[in-house]
Amino acid sequence: QVQLVESGGGLVQPGGSLRLSCAASGTIYSINTMGWYRQAPGKQRELVAVISSSGSTNYADSVKDRFTISRDNAKNTVYLQMNSLKPEDTAVYYCNADIRKFMFPNRPVTIWGQGTPVTVSS
Repeated sequence: QVQLVESGGGLVQPGGSLRLSCAASGTIYSINTMGWYRQAPGKQRELVAVISSSGSTNYADSVKDRFTISRDNAKNTVYLQMNSLKPEDTAVYYCNADIRKFMFPNRPVTIWGQGTPVTVSS
């Protein structure tokens, strides 16, 4: 059993900050990229940020300069620091990871967390 569990979402005022965490657990051979996605009501799920196993990052234009993605490989955990939050950032945020299991190390698979809601409102 391999799973991702997110935490850190909640209600915050415009201009505030939140830090999301996502921890992978189970028998994992390796983790390649990890990322954060979000889905607002009535909209498609969109990429927010991704980070490679070596630490290279990419961000959506809408969050660049405000959000920072990072990871702790020893803990199999990815983080998303969100600053200067805007009402349009309101969405359910999902953690994603491309992994290989010990039983099938040559079969990459993508797993998702259950999502954590973020609401930015005064």
